[in-house]
Amino acid sequence: MAVTAAQVKELRERTGLGMMDCKKALTEADGDIELAIETLRKSSGMKAAKKAGRTASDGLVRLRRSDSGDFSVLVEINCETDFAARDENFASFVDEVADAVFETRETDIAKLLESGFEARREALVQKIGENVSIRRAAIVENPAADYVHTNGKIGVLVAVEGGDGELAKDVAMHIAATNPMVVSPDDVPAEVVAKEREIYAAQAADSGKPDDIVEKMVEGRVRKYLAEISLTEQPFVKDSGTKVGKLLKSAGASVASFVRYEVGEGIEKEEADFAAEVAAQMNQD
Repeated sequence: MAVTAAQVKELRERTGLGMMDCKKALTEADGDIELAIETLRKSSGMKAAKKAGRTASDGLVRLRRSDSGDFSVLVEINCETDFAARDENFASFVDEVADAVFETRETDIAKLLESGFEARREALVQKIGENVSIRRAAIVENPAADYVHTNGKIGVLVAVEGGDGELAKDVAMHIAATNPMVVSPDDVPAEVVAKEREIYAAQAADSGKPDDIVEKMVEGRVRKYLAEISLTEQPFVKDSGTKVGKLLKSAGASVASFVRYEVGEGIEKEEADFAAEVAAQMNQD
């Protein structure tokens, strides 16, 4: 059966795939569009598997807030390049994931994939030609404020007790800008403090100073480190002469918790060595 241009057009509209891929699938399916779609889905899965090993460190974060304000959702979805992150198909997929997390309150990525998003992810990989990963999702109960930076790369949810909406928004934007690890120094895990103290002690030991001076040097560096990573000890971005903790206290407020996502943070990006790739290829020939 000859494949018509109308059939190819319909298949392209339904799948978003290239003309040659659609024409080939229709030919193999003897003009049966539903069978062609099934074939393309299988092909999509194969191509997605090939791209799965590629590093996806770009992408977008998305926010969803309940009308009642009792909870908000933050998700991060990754692709390989900023070009793909600006693709409308990728953006639509990010919105779909955010909506699903919001509606189901499910933050387990494996369960999200099992619910149908793995097939959608594979289809998107086929369409945009890049690896795509649903990286993480979080829910914060009773958030006082949320913030997503204009580039869609940084998102924050913060639960503030006391104070007003303006203060909460300022704190959310401060968190976005400074990336604190914890709310206060007391929240830093003991093993993290111990590891930093060990590093500083090794560095100070090389100074040749007396042990009591070395001990003071180490404790001073530990205090500085804790202040840098703790929200309440950081200088407020809008007034560097005031610490965030003091700002909160003056308003009778405190931060109960926060979540901050920055696209690609913690993902080791691959640096392509094209010369090495060519050399390796030549050695194989």
